[in-house]
Amino acid sequence: MNLFSQHSREALRRRYREAWRKHGSHLPLEPLEAQIADVVAAHPEYHSIIEAEDALERDFRPQAGHENPFLHMGLHLALHEQIATDRPAGIAEVHRRLTRALGSAHAAEHRMMEVLASALQDAQRSPAGADERLYLENLRRLRP
Repeated sequence: MNLFSQHSREALRRRYREAWRKHGSHLPLEPLEAQIADVVAAHPEYHSIIEAEDALERDFRPQAGHENPFLHMGLHLALHEQIATDRPAGIAEVHRRLTRALGSAHAAEHRMMEVLASALQDAQRSPAGADERLYLENLRRLRP
């Protein structure tokens, strides 16, 4: 998501916090803020983390068993963008199929996020960057 690529970790987290604050205060939201607020709303387990004083600086280390809620929600946002634009071509159909099978778009996204996270890790290690074809193949292999 290029909207976020030029921001520091703290600035990105501040966007989540501000979108959530505005949502809770029933203030007008920019389109991206509305998307962020929707994703935060779908994750009540993260509300206290986003609202915490140390949320902007806190480290979430997977080695210590800590899931990074901001990464998790960012993957949701990335998937929303990919599904809305159907890029790579075919991802929207994968999402529809999994949503039907799992009974929830949110559950489908969680399955798809595993593949997205793996594709992002592979892209970081590869001099060639992301392989959309392989990413879509792996998404199509997902079973409910």
